[in-house]
Amino acid sequence: MRHLFTPKRLACALLTLSSASLLHAAELNTAKPVIAAQARNVILIIGDGMDSHQISSARSYLVGSRADMLLDTLPVRSAVQVLTVDEHNPERPVYVADSANSATSMASGEITSRGRIGTSAGSDRDITNIVELAQAQGFAAGIVTTANITDATPASFVAHTASRGCENPNIMRSNEASFYPPKPDCDADRKPTGAGSIAQQIVEGSIDIILGGGYQHLAATAEGTETTTVAEDGTAEGTGLITLAQNNDFDVVLDVEKLNDLDPNKKIIGVFTDSTMPTRWQGTDGRIAEKVETSLLNKVYVMLGSATLPEPMSCEANPEYADTPSLQSMTAAAIKHLDSRKGDKGFFLMVESASIDKQSHKRNPCGSIGELEQLNEALKIALDYAAKTPNTLILVTADHGQAAQIIPDESLFVKVGIPAYTPGYVARLKTPEGSILAINYATTVFPAEEHTGTDVPLFANEVGLGLVPPRITQPKLFNLMADYLQLDYPKAGH
Repeated sequence: MRHLFTPKRLACALLTLSSASLLHAAELNTAKPVIAAQARNVILIIGDGMDSHQISSARSYLVGSRADMLLDTLPVRSAVQVLTVDEHNPERPVYVADSANSATSMASGEITSRGRIGTSAGSDRDITNIVELAQAQGFAAGIVTTANITDATPASFVAHTASRGCENPNIMRSNEASFYPPKPDCDADRKPTGAGSIAQQIVEGSIDIILGGGYQHLAATAEGTETTTVAEDGTAEGTGLITLAQNNDFDVVLDVEKLNDLDPNKKIIGVFTDSTMPTRWQGTDGRIAEKVETSLLNKVYVMLGSATLPEPMSCEANPEYADTPSLQSMTAAAIKHLDSRKGDKGFFLMVESASIDKQSHKRNPCGSIGELEQLNEALKIALDYAAKTPNTLILVTADHGQAAQIIPDESLFVKVGIPAYTPGYVARLKTPEGSILAINYATTVFPAEEHTGTDVPLFANEVGLGLVPPRITQPKLFNLMADYLQLDYPKAGH
């Protein structure tokens, strides 16, 4: 059985910044400013897969190459190194992460292996996360995502499983996830010896609010409640996860209209789509990146013949988006709810724009760009709140890099008569500036693209001045947030 450790009381040493002399300049880079004794809030916004190429693509399409998105105007910018280790040899690095291990690093401050949710590589030890620490010390906490609430990034802040695929009790029983490879082994986490699926840990937990998609994962019978009674349709009877949530003082909200009228006296689980939320945009007529067509002569010898690029396209409204709640509206509802429950401590909120990544896997740049637009809208809500609420630290970052590289629309080698072209898939977007933005996907020949091992950006509002260093490793983000909230936590391993 897993046992979460109890955080030890350790005094947080706060060093006062000195501005008296240039002799103290070196100390200013490491010293922590004194934080006023009043409520402190951290809003962590994660653009899943949002590396610099994704940001540049969105900027060029949304506002133009010479303009700024709201994200660009934040006064602090840093670089974050993503760290991953091998499952069987935790001393050996792996250079490309997934969302599970990278979100675990941010949530818990420890490096783990791909696919793990809040657990250690090899030893399968539960790692206490910032939500657990904050709530244990009187803070409110919430999660907002455009993915399933049981997906890897949100799960890493609220659950502990050996595999990200163990999303609901049905998967726990069968060890078969719908998508994520490899096949999950959920046996160690099954009840009664384990904590159960991610969905069951959420409904049995204490999160103040969690909003997103994933009704399919709540529409299951909870583990540990099965009876020997068999219903007329042949299925075993038992208590559903939604009933379990309601018995644990959650309001389960399925109607988007109720987002504006949440009960401040209740914990909230809001799920508004069956699975990951549809994206706002798609390519013309649903097009995504396509292969370059080459002539027979070019197939014989790459220096000869011709290569025909896919026709340019635009981004258009995705009809499946329809009444899907925006990330902006969910963020506003979550901040309002947490503000009403924070008491004299404050709150921690993680907001994820999930489909920057998910649409890159599908080679759909319009889906990713629309999702990054949603991130900017959610950021505005957070900044508006911070403007009137002192000591609100806003951090915007990514969990890992993704496929989607900006390339020349026409290769320079074409000008010397060589039919050069990208060996991957390419989407050519007609931008409002009247140019063509070419985006290449070439990490794999598999139907889904893969992540990349680049550093990711970190932005912060003015509260982050003096707190955010020029470069930081991903696990240290946990320390930065926990120290800002003045949380007591064991420093060993962090």
